[in-house]
Amino acid sequence: MTHDTLPSSSPRSHTALGVCVLLFLLMLPVTAMVPVLSALTVERHPHIGDFARHLFMSANMLGALLAAPLAGWCSDRMGRRTPLILAALAVNALALWQIAGDHAYPLLLALRFVEGCAHITALSLLITLGADHARHGRLGGTMGGVGAAISLGVAVGAPVGGWLGAHDAQAVPLAGAVLSATLCVMAALILRDMPALPATARRSPLTAIKNTRALAVPWLFAFTDRLTVGFIVSTFSLYLAGVMHFGPAQIGLTMAIFLLPFSLLTWPAGLLCQRVDSFAMMLAGSALYGIFLIALAGAGNDTLLPLMAAGGIVAALMYAPSLVLTATLAPPGARALALAGFNIAGSAGFALGPLLAGAMVGTLRAVGVDPYTPTFIFFGLCEIVLVIALLPWWRRWRRTSRPGMLEAPSTHTAP
Repeated sequence: MTHDTLPSSSPRSHTALGVCVLLFLLMLPVTAMVPVLSALTVERHPHIGDFARHLFMSANMLGALLAAPLAGWCSDRMGRRTPLILAALAVNALALWQIAGDHAYPLLLALRFVEGCAHITALSLLITLGADHARHGRLGGTMGGVGAAISLGVAVGAPVGGWLGAHDAQAVPLAGAVLSATLCVMAALILRDMPALPATARRSPLTAIKNTRALAVPWLFAFTDRLTVGFIVSTFSLYLAGVMHFGPAQIGLTMAIFLLPFSLLTWPAGLLCQRVDSFAMMLAGSALYGIFLIALAGAGNDTLLPLMAAGGIVAALMYAPSLVLTATLAPPGARALALAGFNIAGSAGFALGPLLAGAMVGTLRAVGVDPYTPTFIFFGLCEIVLVIALLPWWRRWRRTSRPGMLEAPSTHTAP
């Protein structure tokens, strides 16, 4: 980050930088699980089917759906973020430690559910704390930095998980548990809450959210984008292992080639949101991302890696604007709940993605159809159809807002 965005002399910038470091480290265990998905599910529980093994990647997102709104509401009512973050990191460490153990599959899924509750609480409130510490007029850069930290953690987690799990898949959740416990100590030392708003401003965050209809736009994009991510980390990972015969390290590298350009370009995309139409960036990025997903269906060994890198570039164009717009549109006293809503939408998409993809693969396989090409096309069309459906909203947005001015009052109107 530049000194212009977060000056090193400012205490607020120190906390914002600390938030980015914590977010980066918090996200490592998320995609570290992807290269060892088969080892943690089918190899430990060979009796489970396609749907059940996809459920492993969805169970923690189902927990997130429950915990995110509760965490956001509690934080906004308290006017504090840090105590809830510390508690969530401690629970996350315990859940990951237990996931590494030898348990019946239903108990393993229950532990994933608890992990999801803890992870989304820490994630949502760390994002909110970063927005709290953004300087006036620099929200795009700050939230772009937050998004970059998240996506970089996701990117690095995949190859790290492949490396750790190459000989022992259980080492991945164990390492995640140790990391989460360390983060709890780090957070206690470096995080600082901003002064709380007056109690009158914190009285009814739910009402404030209901009156800000424009939040539906970035939330809808978050849902659809994470729906496709759920497909990628489950079905695409299994496709690489079962059809292309990739090992854990190769799967981790493939994911990293997609995620590294995504993470490196998220912060510049956030800065760009301060000068151009963020809504238009979401539309363009999502359309190109849909084309990328469809193209994956025909990718061979020679074209897969360049295509994954291209997909990472366009993904940054859709992720950063949705995060920036959510923080911008959040009403006073309800920022944690607004960002929790963003994460709820994303978690719902992530939870549904593996389940929907698993059901499609199982059904198509049962009727004797190659399941992967139709599934890739379906998820790509989800992005493209969303863009087409929201074009009328974008035209209205253009008439009622000043695209480059994220702080303008007009952005709090419904598109």
